[in-house]
Amino acid sequence: MKRDDKKGTAAMSNVTVLDALYETIATRKDADPGSSYTASLFARGTGKCAQKLGEEAVETVTAAMSGEREQIIFESADLIYHLFVVLAQTGITPDEVYTELQNRTGQSGLDEKASRKK
Repeated sequence: MKRDDKKGTAAMSNVTVLDALYETIATRKDADPGSSYTASLFARGTGKCAQKLGEEAVETVTAAMSGEREQIIFESADLIYHLFVVLAQTGITPDEVYTELQNRTGQSGLDEKASRKK
């Protein structure tokens, strides 16, 4: 790990941070909803988790449209968090998403989209 002088802590690789976030979220599935925001989302079901993901997506779009860099970063972090809540709620792991992304590597985005229409 490299040293992150800004925070004074050892920085993890980006993938490690994402994997650690997912693991933390997944462990909250059985937590007390009264003591964990994440557990409270799980307790409210997939629909609520998806609704929160949609709200964060809109907030991220709004931040992008404003061009405010720090707000885009902040909202993007919220978006990723809520995406991972939905993944954990539905039993999907980041590794499955990473594999799908790897499958698309080297393929034109236009070709990939066209292949979905079949």
